[in-house]
Amino acid sequence: MPKENIHPEWYPEAKVICNGEVVMTVGSTQPEINVEIWSGNHPFYTGTQKIIDTEGRVDRFMRKYGMFDTSQKSEEK
Repeated sequence: MPKENIHPEWYPEAKVICNGEVVMTVGSTQPEINVEIWSGNHPFYTGTQKIIDTEGRVDRFMRKYGMFDTSQKSEEK
């Protein structure tokens, strides 16, 4: 039997709020959860993520593992 008055209150319909609007409901010990980023606006999940190429590392990786299309490079030259 669990002890009385030691467990936090459970909110089965806690609201997750991002930028002032409710994005989902979850079970939590807090009635409202404010977040800055969630899967609906994160660049990785929305497909808008950009790879920052520092010193040609991405190109070097692509060439090293054969993922680079060499036919496009030869046509440009």
